[in-house]
Amino acid sequence: MKNGKYDRKNNDSAKRSGERNSGPRDGKKRFEKKNYTHHDNAKRPSERNFRPREERVVLSPENRPGAEDMHENMLEGRNPVREAIRAGRDIERILVSEAALEGSARDIIKLARDKGIVVHTADKFKLDQLSQTGVHQGIIAFAAAKNYCEIEDILSYARQKGEDPFIVLLDGITDPQNLGSILRSAECAGVHGVIIPKRRAVGLTPVVAKASAGAVEYMRVAKVNNIPQTIERLKKEGIWVFGAHTEGESYIKTNFKGPLAIVVGAEGEGLSQLTKSRCDRLVALPLKGRIESLNAAVSAAVIIYEALRQRS
Repeated sequence: MKNGKYDRKNNDSAKRSGERNSGPRDGKKRFEKKNYTHHDNAKRPSERNFRPREERVVLSPENRPGAEDMHENMLEGRNPVREAIRAGRDIERILVSEAALEGSARDIIKLARDKGIVVHTADKFKLDQLSQTGVHQGIIAFAAAKNYCEIEDILSYARQKGEDPFIVLLDGITDPQNLGSILRSAECAGVHGVIIPKRRAVGLTPVVAKASAGAVEYMRVAKVNNIPQTIERLKKEGIWVFGAHTEGESYIKTNFKGPLAIVVGAEGEGLSQLTKSRCDRLVALPLKGRIESLNAAVSAAVIIYEALRQRS
């Protein structure tokens, strides 16, 4: 790394993967390690036999937030709500159905009470009305909006861990299920951050949170105006950018070591022509059947985990 940038020159491993658009890279350079402090959560006394207030909650037009804000800030289902509490997300209140009180939501209620979060009971019909996912599992939380980060935050996180950046860019993913699934795969694989466009793409909605199984609480997500321009910025930082595309070489033959960004295109469309032209290299998954392409989330997961295998 020179002047805070990665040196993309003189990398022998690049020769194994073929020519790059901008020349070889130096995969031996690493972000400078920085020390940072972990804060252990304070232990709290065990609480038993807790039951939330038996209070029917009616969200009248005058006391509930606007529909758009409410839907953006709702978390539905056991995993999203549980992980939001564990991650320290600012939660205003939680609604729980009568049936969930005696079932799997009990541990979540305990966590909420330990954090001082208000828990109300509500009938299933009310939860069904509020739900945007259709699978609320008897529990809905109203939380502060999930904050997006900056690209520099992602790079700083990699520096803190003493690791080469491992980033995923999404070029116009509009299906919330796909975005949630990609966030889940990325979080499990140790990706440092995900970058999405501000326009013509899905954001961090309740459906995305549900599909991510709570991974949205731990994954750094940045919103940018322009994916091709962002690719150019990452390349200037010394990061190699590989795009998932059917015209690329086999992902098995690709060297994913060193500073890396993987770009995945939109469902049914793939990478835009401009985005494709900005990538250092295109990589493909083998297709033996009659269907022309894989689901975007599946493609992302396979490539992400091949990169993880090589980098481990």
